[in-house]
Amino acid sequence: MNTYKLTLIAVLASLAVVGRFAFNFLPNVQPVSTIIIICGFFLGPFAAIVLAILTTYLSNLILGMGIWTIWQIVAWALIGGLGGCIGLLSLKRPLYPLIVFAVFSGYLYGFIVSLATFTVSGKFIPYYLAGLPFDTYHAIGNGLFMFVLFPILSKIFNRYKKQWIVD
Repeated sequence: MNTYKLTLIAVLASLAVVGRFAFNFLPNVQPVSTIIIICGFFLGPFAAIVLAILTTYLSNLILGMGIWTIWQIVAWALIGGLGGCIGLLSLKRPLYPLIVFAVFSGYLYGFIVSLATFTVSGKFIPYYLAGLPFDTYHAIGNGLFMFVLFPILSKIFNRYKKQWIVD
C-alpha cells in the first residue's frame, strides 16, 4: 500500500469518525457506511476493510466500546469488501447502483450487529424486529449520504488516481 492510499484512508477515517460523532443525535444516521463503500469502490476491498477497522475503533473510543465493536467491524468490513467488489465491475454510471447497495447495507449492518445479541442472550428475532425501524433510518441515511458524498469524493479519488498507479 503506497503513501497516497494510506493518506487517503487516514483522511477518510477522520471524516467518518467526525461524521459519526456529528450525527450522533440522529439514531443510526451516520456517513460511515457510505464512506466505507466509496473507499471500497475506488481503492478496493482491502482498503475498505482497513478503513472499517480504523473508523470503528477510533469512533468507539469516543462513543463507547463493547462487544458490539467486534460486530461493527465485521459488518463494516463486509460492507466495504462488497463495495470493493462492486468497484471491480466497470460501471458507466455507478451512483444509482451504489445508492441501492448503500440502502441494502443499512439492513445488512443491522442484521450483523444484531447477531451480537444472539451470541449473548440467545434471543435474536425479537431484538432484530425491534431494531428494524433503526435499520431503516440507517438505510435511508446511507442512501442520502451516498447521493451527496459520492460526487464530491469521486472527484477527489479521480484527481489522485494517477499518483496511486505510479506508486
